[in-house]
Amino acid sequence: MNRTDRLVAMVMFLQGRRLVKAEELADHFEISVRTVYRDISALSETGVPISGEAGVGYTLLKSYHLPPVMLTAEEASALFVGAAFAKRYTDASLKVPLDSALLKVRAVLPADRQEFIEQMTKKTVVVGRLPRGDQSFLERDWLLPLQEAAVRRRRVKLRYETSDETTEREVEPLGMAFYGENWYLVAWCLLRNSLRHFRVDRILDVTVLNETFASRPEFSLQEHMRETAVNEGMTPVRIRFAAKVMERVRRETYVVISSEEETPAGVEVEMRTFSIDWIATWILSFSGDAEAIEPELLRRRVRDFAELVFKRHAGSPAVEPELA
Repeated sequence: MNRTDRLVAMVMFLQGRRLVKAEELADHFEISVRTVYRDISALSETGVPISGEAGVGYTLLKSYHLPPVMLTAEEASALFVGAAFAKRYTDASLKVPLDSALLKVRAVLPADRQEFIEQMTKKTVVVGRLPRGDQSFLERDWLLPLQEAAVRRRRVKLRYETSDETTEREVEPLGMAFYGENWYLVAWCLLRNSLRHFRVDRILDVTVLNETFASRPEFSLQEHMRETAVNEGMTPVRIRFAAKVMERVRRETYVVISSEEETPAGVEVEMRTFSIDWIATWILSFSGDAEAIEPELLRRRVRDFAELVFKRHAGSPAVEPELA
């Protein structure tokens, strides 16, 4: 952040608080306290009504307000990606006000940035559960440039690391998806000549090229995620739930629900899973309100674990089922 941007941001920071100490400003903007003193002095000299003193704190005259500050495309993108997470991982009480706030933000953006946000939201999908273990993808700086490359249809050169090799890839980015506790770049790989998912934490370097690629109007990231449910390493399953537990099903599942079909016996749900054993134990947690339909392996694993629970509670020696 350059100094001009920091001075504006500092005024906005002061606007929302009664009294702010120099140390708070230094921590927030990652600068020294001495630099804070210089910045406050510079703002005062330009006529910004800041009162206070070093060692006590600073406050901004209540009647003073900056004119509305226009969001950059990057700032707006950050807000909308954050909103995608908030809408998935908070309850319904926040959804309506969040949607309303986003509409207001979008309305004040110029037309070109509105179009950018429209395209960016189409090319970003959040379907996975929040990471509980390794979060090494947070150390990367790839998400925003890859999103922008997808929106602007710019080819990208990647240095990508797999379990056994590091390769140079040139790809046509089609969108970003969060699933399986990681961000993935969904792109057409020119090396493999096929659609591929690249884990962001395995991308070692990103170079956005000047070369553009043709639009793919037939491709929808949302539809792709629904249809394939991230085929790599996942198994399709079908489960019948009682209608009364469907709210819990939608809240707890960490993968894409491909379809829901209401039947006289309940709601039949199709999804994919990384672990047959995990989803078998999840089904058991619904007691009589859930039944595994297919594959047969899933039905068998539900029986295995149910029998184990029965034997343990019946007092007989229990034998652990062999994990699939």
